[in-house]
Amino acid sequence: MATSQTLFTETVWMLGAATIAAPIFKRLGLGTVLGYLAGGVIIGPVLKLITNGEEVLHVAEIGVVFLLFMIGLELKPARLWTMRKDIFGLGLAQVVLTGAVLVPLAMVWGITDWRAAVIAGYGLALSSTAFAMQILDDSSDVNTRYGQRSFSMLLFQDIAIVPLLALVSILGGGAEDATATDMLLNAGMALAVIALMIAAGRYLLTPIFQIIAATGAREVMIVATLFLVIGAAMAMQLVGLSMAMGAFLAGVMLAESTYRHELEADIEPFRGVMLSIFFIAVGLSLELNVIYNNLALVLIAVPVLIAVKAAVIYGLCRLTGSPHEDAIRIAALLPQGGEFGFVMFSTAAAAGLFSNSLASILIAVVTLTMVATPLCVRLAERLTSRNTERHEELEEDFAGAGDEVLMVGFSRFGQIAAQILLASGRDVTIIDYSAERIRQASAFGFHIYFGDGTRKEVLIAAGIEKAKVVAVCTQKREITDRVIDVIQENFPRAHIYARSYDRGHTLALRQRGVEFELRETLESGLVFGRETLVALGTSEDEAQAITDDVRRRDAQRLEIQAVEGIMAGSDMLHTAPVRPEPLMRPKRRNPDPTVKVTGKDLA
Repeated sequence: MATSQTLFTETVWMLGAATIAAPIFKRLGLGTVLGYLAGGVIIGPVLKLITNGEEVLHVAEIGVVFLLFMIGLELKPARLWTMRKDIFGLGLAQVVLTGAVLVPLAMVWGITDWRAAVIAGYGLALSSTAFAMQILDDSSDVNTRYGQRSFSMLLFQDIAIVPLLALVSILGGGAEDATATDMLLNAGMALAVIALMIAAGRYLLTPIFQIIAATGAREVMIVATLFLVIGAAMAMQLVGLSMAMGAFLAGVMLAESTYRHELEADIEPFRGVMLSIFFIAVGLSLELNVIYNNLALVLIAVPVLIAVKAAVIYGLCRLTGSPHEDAIRIAALLPQGGEFGFVMFSTAAAAGLFSNSLASILIAVVTLTMVATPLCVRLAERLTSRNTERHEELEEDFAGAGDEVLMVGFSRFGQIAAQILLASGRDVTIIDYSAERIRQASAFGFHIYFGDGTRKEVLIAAGIEKAKVVAVCTQKREITDRVIDVIQENFPRAHIYARSYDRGHTLALRQRGVEFELRETLESGLVFGRETLVALGTSEDEAQAITDDVRRRDAQRLEIQAVEGIMAGSDMLHTAPVRPEPLMRPKRRNPDPTVKVTGKDLA
């Protein structure tokens, strides 16, 4: 095991490689994933600054776990149910048909043992969830129709790894002592853990996060989220399922929670860092000497694997209703080998089905197909007119956010404004940072997300990039100003409608370019004054005319004050004439304290 000093040194090398390589490749238009891979190859096989690439890869797989958790957060159970045909229809067909084509090709390639050929063929049929989802995320295509179908196939592959690993054990002779009872017991344990996770997500997690949120300690929320994700992943691994599947289920169980946006924002930094290290570790594990010694085999296998998988995926997508351009994009996104291939080939070598050299060659082929994936995606972009349907969203939003209106703050002002929007049938995403307010609103049927609107990550998770209007209805002026600062700095095209607190705040918001602002007491004061006039005997028409005149004068004063200062325009106010004397002089107070003064002595 590496010493602490070695661990720190290797971490510095990996972070340095990511810092240098990723921006360069991004600037060249090749994407950050290819940059991370290149950085890993340079500090690993080339310069040999890090030699334990496989160990780093195992640790960095936690990045894939975080990625699947975030995908689960964006996928409500109802949406998952509607995707079942793509998951178990298209996904199953892709694995079965791709494997069926690759098995005989593996035998032609030189793998003469049919058992080894079966494992090689079906291992190569799997694609990389980490690569594909990162590319979709970078291009903002996760919510598109082709992004959904791609994810459906990847999700089935994550499920398929369980029977495929069992197949390795059977073909390798390791299942001789396993009885049908043992297999049923293992399957029962897996189903029990899944059922337990579903029950916990429905009945326990939201109350627990409510208690944590009420403490106001944000770091505790982050720790609890990490515990949830990693704990769910380990629980699934213990019963033979993938860690990624456990994290995904945990995310799905929280997809309808009021805390999902805050959880997503908390996990995002960890996901980004660990995924970048995962891609670097793939580059570290690339064995250049194996590639060099088997150059002819590798040069044949890589393009053949990409072409075969792309052709099968394209054909299946077209047969199941995808347009031509979507089918091309999916085929270009999923032709690589996947990280589960590393697991299958290593397990097959340990079971005696493979020689270690064959496992190394196959792992090298998988790694090179990963390297080629960003280039395939770039080629697909050139072959398709991406301006036609790239940003077409699903009829039911895939992420559960991104409605027409994003409302930040659900205090009294926001509650009334939301009533108008919801009554008109508009879709509104509401976030608030008060656990108590969310709990009270939930009792009346409102669904509000827990999130801090002053954090860029929370706003992104809540769908600010898709919202037509951002309504800032927070309860304190300083919070409103901070929210608007974050929005204008990071989302300059956002249309901001804000609640202001007084005349000075209104003028400040106008100077900042806020599209619309409203003083919280203006309309209520006008209505109150109008109703008072009516109660005093003024006709409703006259009272309304006076109210409209006051509103007009107020708007004109604001325009003047924006130029000349807060004291300008005072001549436009309606003021009562100053009287030199009161109508009735009050009687002087009797200086004798022994004499009682009654109300009759006062005017």
